[in-house]
Amino acid sequence: MNRVAKKPDQKMQAWIDARKRHRLSHASVQMARELGMNPDKLGKIDNHNQEPWKLPLAQFIEELYFERFGRSVPDTVLRGRE
Repeated sequence: MNRVAKKPDQKMQAWIDARKRHRLSHASVQMARELGMNPDKLGKIDNHNQEPWKLPLAQFIEELYFERFGRSVPDTVLRGRE
């Protein structure tokens, strides 16, 4: 059976690109989306190994998610189409 994959809309495509660019997991992307982060601004808060006081981006997102929601990961992780 042939399945025709539907192209993601612009918002979802921005998150797919950010996931690849910053090497994030599906769970990290979902947490960032639930926190209301902007995928275009993730580069500003990403650690570029020149700023030793910053956490890596995935850990930073997890920490913010825990502070806001009281759990370390979402209940169910949804995978996007790629």
